Amino acid sequence: MHELGVTFHVLKHVEDIAKANNVKKVDAVTLQLGEVSTVIPYMLQDCWKWAVKKSEILNGCKLEIETIPAITYCEDCHGEYETVKYKKICPYCGSEHTYLKQGNEFIIKDIQIYED
Repeated sequence: MHELGVTFHVLKHVEDIAKANNVKKVDAVTLQLGEVSTVIPYMLQDCWKWAVKKSEILNGCKLEIETIPAITYCEDCHGEYETVKYKKICPYCGSEHTYLKQGNEFIIKDIQIYED
């Protein structure tokens, strides 16, 4: 379960940003996860709920997850298609000369701060 390690990495990064900007409390963090990023959203949420309790700045902070769909590009016919549905074989021409165009991202998109 690498979600715990990922959670600690994100928490440290967000805490560092908050401290550098004199933020006392973070209300929410939005992550963008690629559909094939290997991070399981519900496990990440569970780790998050447990880990934020250990941080003064992040205690009670919500985690919002946006999914980026996985899209594969075919070099032969120049088509794009849903990676999860069709895998590596292009549904248009049957080629295996394809590559993942998007869908493996892991991005901290937004940090919302608590304001009195």
